Parts: sequence; structure tokens; C-alpha cells
Amino acid sequence: MQLLRCGTTTFTRVGDTVTDTCAFLGPEGTFTHQAALQAAPQGTPLIPCPDVAAVYDAVNSGKSRWGVVAIESSVEGYVVPSLDALVAATNVIAVAETFVEISFDAFVPAGEVGEATEVVGHPVGLAQCSAYIVERGLVPVAASSNAAACRDIKNHQVALAPPVCSDLYPVHRVAHAVEDFHGARTRFFVITQRDQWTRPGTDLAGDTSMIAITPRATGPGVLARFALAFGQHGLNMSSLITRPLKSLSGKYTFIVTVDSPTSSAPMRAVLQDLMAHDDALKTLGVYFRQGQLDQGIDESKIAPGSVDQTSSSMDAARALLWEGNL
Repeated sequence: MQLLRCGTTTFTRVGDTVTDTCAFLGPEGTFTHQAALQAAPQGTPLIPCPDVAAVYDAVNSGKSRWGVVAIESSVEGYVVPSLDALVAATNVIAVAETFVEISFDAFVPAGEVGEATEVVGHPVGLAQCSAYIVERGLVPVAASSNAAACRDIKNHQVALAPPVCSDLYPVHRVAHAVEDFHGARTRFFVITQRDQWTRPGTDLAGDTSMIAITPRATGPGVLARFALAFGQHGLNMSSLITRPLKSLSGKYTFIVTVDSPTSSAPMRAVLQDLMAHDDALKTLGVYFRQGQLDQGIDESKIAPGSVDQTSSSMDAARALLWEGNL
């Protein structure tokens, strides 16, 4: 038996072989590679994968004991393909989180190059550097990862990638920190096999759970019922995401993040209540929350044109499109 430490939390894992590996979205130099270096047990061999699906497949099948996947960007929100893969995986659970500060440099191939007409990077990275791309009239081209964009760059392209890529690939940096929002972070999950995982004997303060809830009966009041169940037991829902059930119109899975481990008495009561209402439940992760939730919102981040209790009745009527008051 060994221990995995991520932040201040200690997790217990069962099974211990010299072939334990950690899969990540490769190649070397990706933000996920940086996250894996931070989070994987010391000395664990890191195995690059060509795409995120391959990381989940490696863990789900047992080819890798661990995996590291991006789950949420502070700019672009949840990484939907990664979240959907976590929901769909039969034998994967998130057991820790880690954060990486995100900044993009612009690179061109080393040596003589032609005029750049395209910009290449991971789709999430391209979205975070839109101003740089638009100002230069570049055509976005998606890559499997930002590091792969540097590795495979062509003479007419600019690659957007982590600064470390300048030390790994034959490229030349032409601009530094080209992201739209400075100070952004991406949250990553450490994942492992569900059937190989055991929790410590006692609940840990700061533990957070991510639960997928699929209601079999839909209609008015479904979300209110979820919120009421958690609220009545003093549990905070810090996030709620809706994902469609594939190929079924108007049917959804609701993914909630709750500030409690699933094994606590209040959480057990809520989950039993949800099952009694014929909801299907799946725990996607139980992990220690790194740091504290923000204690407020910067007013500059609120959607332009929003109204609140300080707004005039006329402004509220216009903003909220109240019929007869426009």
C-alpha cells in the first residue's frame, strides 16, 4: 500500500507495482504535463497520450494507474470533452485536483520562415488568445495539444503554447503572454481506477464531491428539488453543470459539486433521498479542494447591463424585458 499526496491531502491506494504510470495529454510541454509533474506520486513514470480520450482509456483499462486531465479553465469554463469522458467512464474516479497558471507565448519555426497565415494550438488555448489572433488576421487551426502545435509547426504558422516549449522544440519565440486574460488558471483532476481506490478511514476537512444526477422523471421543480435536498442538510452546491444525454432531446444529466465528501452523514442522507425519487447517481470524484472559494465577485466581472437592487425600476424593466414596461 502506498500514499498519493496532492496538496495537503493524503490518499490511500491499494496495489503497488513497478509498472505504475501516470498518463497525460502529450507531448512534453503541455499544461497537462506541468500538472502531472505537480500531482503524480514522486518517481511515477509519465506517459504522454495523443488526446484526452486516450488518457481516460489508459486509466479505465488499467494500463496506467493514474491520469491527469484538464477539467476547468477560469476563462473558458469546464472542459466539456474531459467532463463528458469522466461521466462516461466505467472505472474512473477523480481523487485530487491541482492548478496550473496559464500563459501563452507565440512561436514560429526556428530559422527562415514565410509570412504567417495560420495560428495553431489546442482549441481551448486558441479561444484564450482570440485578440492576438484577430489583430493579425490569422486563421485558427486546431491541434491535439499546445505542445503538439510547437512540435508539428509549419513555416506559415504561429504556434500558441506554454513558455517551456521554447526549451523542448525547434521554435523561436516572437511574443510573450499573448492570452486575453492574464492570471488565468486551469484546474486539473488526478484520476485513477474506481475499483482500485480506497479512502482514508475518516473524512477529511475540505473534501469536495462531484456527483452526476440523472433524473428519470423530468418537469417543473427538478432543479429546485436538488437544491432543496442539499440546502436542507446544510450542504453547499458550489457548481451545477447540465450535460445532455447523448441522442436524447431534452434529457439531461446534472453534475453538481458539493462541499462535502460523499461519506459524510449529511451527504448520505441527501443521496438516499435522491435515489428514493428514482434519480440515478454516480460519484465522479471525491477530492480535497485546493485553496478557499473566492469571498465575493469583482464588479467588473459581472455581465454588462446587469441590474440589481440599486437599479431604478425603469432600468430593471428595460434590462429584464418586462412586458409593458419597456
